[in-house]
Amino acid sequence: MTNNKLRIQIAWDAARLMYTQQESEYMRAKLKAARRIVRGWLKPSDLPSNAEIREQVLAMARLHEGERQADRLMEMRICALRWMRILQRFRPRLIGSVLTGHVHHASDIDLHLFSDSIEAIVLVLENEMVHHEVERKSVKKMGEHRVFTHIHIRDEFPVELTIYPSDKAHFVFKSSITGKAMERASLAEFEQLLQQIYPERDIDAAVQEASDTPDRFQVYESLLLPLENVKQHAKYHPEGDVLYHSLQVFDLAKQELPYDEEFLLAALLHDVGKGIDPTDHVAAGVDALDGFITDRTKWLIEHHMEAQRVLDGTIGSRARKRLSANESFEELILLAECDRDGRVPGVQVPDLDECLEYLRELGLNFYGTDL
Repeated sequence: MTNNKLRIQIAWDAARLMYTQQESEYMRAKLKAARRIVRGWLKPSDLPSNAEIREQVLAMARLHEGERQADRLMEMRICALRWMRILQRFRPRLIGSVLTGHVHHASDIDLHLFSDSIEAIVLVLENEMVHHEVERKSVKKMGEHRVFTHIHIRDEFPVELTIYPSDKAHFVFKSSITGKAMERASLAEFEQLLQQIYPERDIDAAVQEASDTPDRFQVYESLLLPLENVKQHAKYHPEGDVLYHSLQVFDLAKQELPYDEEFLLAALLHDVGKGIDPTDHVAAGVDALDGFITDRTKWLIEHHMEAQRVLDGTIGSRARKRLSANESFEELILLAECDRDGRVPGVQVPDLDECLEYLRELGLNFYGTDL
């Protein structure tokens, strides 16, 4: 195999690893791809550059995402602008694919912030009541160890904040892809850029709408977390609390229909009403979820108790006929089976964060945008 063909093959395989989120760093992706393709030593000069890999990632995005890519880019830019305004006191700089336009389904929003106090940034995020995690990452480069602080925000789109000391605000960072000065935009520069790119869009109104509309996954989390303290009748639910039961049902549903987001949401959320009104948990749950689930998910939750009677054979013929007329009747019965089987004490289940992250990625990957 010629060196050029080898580079292309390694670049493609490394891009596949990054596009499918098996790897997030260029160097790790290219080394893993090289080990898979080459049986032996490879000169560093034979490895593809980061730019070559990025081009392959973008080619995959164009192939698999098509026109949805442009819609996703615009919504990610609105989200980025909202966070830049929220974090304005820390002199945010937007970098990466959301700025350059090279986004794909796994892209996040990358912001540089400049502050000598991580706690001050965390306080702003806590006031916004957004889920966030602080990560300190040790990196060895050219024999020197450096610790980078990142804050990961779980929003409509994932946001990564990289924190630098205040005196680095005007430092010129180099791109790992081009080797040149990194493209970045201040809040004012980004606002001007968006007005030029989307002259027909009311940017301020779009940001306000995004601010007024809570992230649906935060709504789900707020309804599910209290269920850990809601106990159930041991005769019918020997497994314990409602959250543990819901996670079991979700895991079973995922094994049956792993790519049906609406069905999986119904499995995870079917009992959220028990934390609001145990006397009529179905109506309470549907009311709390209004505007945050599709009509199909709503129908599945509304009728999951009737589906238990279908399994028991105790439902009337007219009621069964009415249910079976719906195109999601088979999934309703499957949900009831998962609901019934998800009552095993001590069984291992994924944690809530894993479930919500899976659903978030599923929605973005298959629909190109959120509900």
